[in-house]
Amino acid sequence: MSQLFSPITLRSTEVANRIWTAPMCQYSVDLEDGVPTDWHLVNLGSFARGGAGMVFTEATAVSPEGRISPQDTGIWNDEQVQAWSRITSFIRSQGSVPAIQLAHAGRKGSTYKPWSTAHGTVPVEEGGWMPVAPSAVAFDGYATPRALDLDEIPGVVDSFVASGLRALEAGFEVLEVHAAHGYLLHEFLSPLSNFREDAYGGSLENRARLLLEIVRALRAAVGDIPVLVRFSATDWTDGGWDEEQTATVAGWAQDAGADFFDISSGGLVPAQIPLSAGYQVPFAHGIRSSAEVPVSAVGLISDAEQAEAIVAEGRADVVMMAREFLRDPHFPLRAAHELGFPIVYPPQYERARFR
Repeated sequence: MSQLFSPITLRSTEVANRIWTAPMCQYSVDLEDGVPTDWHLVNLGSFARGGAGMVFTEATAVSPEGRISPQDTGIWNDEQVQAWSRITSFIRSQGSVPAIQLAHAGRKGSTYKPWSTAHGTVPVEEGGWMPVAPSAVAFDGYATPRALDLDEIPGVVDSFVASGLRALEAGFEVLEVHAAHGYLLHEFLSPLSNFREDAYGGSLENRARLLLEIVRALRAAVGDIPVLVRFSATDWTDGGWDEEQTATVAGWAQDAGADFFDISSGGLVPAQIPLSAGYQVPFAHGIRSSAEVPVSAVGLISDAEQAEAIVAEGRADVVMMAREFLRDPHFPLRAAHELGFPIVYPPQYERARFR
């Protein structure tokens, strides 16, 4: 039996296998209203049709100013809920679990999409906005953000909760809180970006306070729906956020109601990252072992035997893939053939089954 193709249950939600798509930004909402389009339907739907156990949206903003770019998707209004509903319906129809990553970009918000001829922060007159952060310290090459006032922080919690409830209305079955890649919650967690002197800065307990308040409030609001947290396990910079702090806060987040942890790395500050196949898997394994929490591994995982070994050897409970799914939306169908697992094909594709 393939461990990669064994089911996994999060609370009352059963996922058919352990190959999940990682959230992948698309920067494709050309109307800049946060409403997902046909692109998002076809992009995410192809992963479900290809056999992914769980299909995640891109980082989906909980408020207009929480977007990375003006072209990001959102989940802050009813029009967005309606548009997401047809996407979640199709994902479910293919036997996959629709999941949403709830996000706030913080100081990395209001930026040009990657293939734009311009770079850095989009000015207000071009549809941008003033980004916010725990402290008025800019990400390299971006505009200086405005530090959130203490009395604004409860509104951040409320926006995650309201968006989580809208996501359930839209048909999502799993919620992920994005606390990685240098966005707002990671900015609060890391001492390299959080210089506050109030209850949300200084000690690890204080820097983790906002994330834990969000997890606790989501759990109270959404009942038995699985809640995940994505962490960057390290800033890859001395004196920054690291694996030990991640493991500690993962344990606290589990106590607050989180069910599962998606382990990535980097994104807070420019850093030299030694890329290699599966380079982030040791972080997932370390956090799984020390915090005794279930985790997924991501990062240059690109073939069936590699993915099977990660799960079978207990280095992670799940593998998440991004670039490999972009190259081959039907990767799980191919992986099942290579591992000798009799996966069910969409009947329309049965003639293409590997023999």
